[in-house]
Amino acid sequence: MIADCTVRHVLDRVGGKWSIGIIVAATRGPIRFTELERCVEGISRRMLTLTLRNLERDGLLVRTVYPTVPPRVEYTATDMARELHDTLLALTHWAERHRAAIAAARVAYDREQRGGTEPEQASC
Repeated sequence: MIADCTVRHVLDRVGGKWSIGIIVAATRGPIRFTELERCVEGISRRMLTLTLRNLERDGLLVRTVYPTVPPRVEYTATDMARELHDTLLALTHWAERHRAAIAAARVAYDREQRGGTEPEQASC
């Protein structure tokens, strides 16, 4: 039902771990599955497949299958996804600029919470 698609649901989808990278890559033009697999660092084939299906279902990507052997499949960002692109790109650039500061803050916080002992490993 349309009323069930809350703002939180929309933000969860477009702000998901893998969605941002996929949408940013697809706005550059049609892109194939294997290209997306290389572009989106750390994504498994299964998660890429699931995320692509969800983004297609949400109207953010169009999947085109070409009748070749083997079949060629491309994904293209819709107008709605292209409108979202600048915001996602800004968010991605912000994360790139601040990731070291965030990692340092986590280390400092963890050290303080452990009473001054060194954390085992800092991770995002």
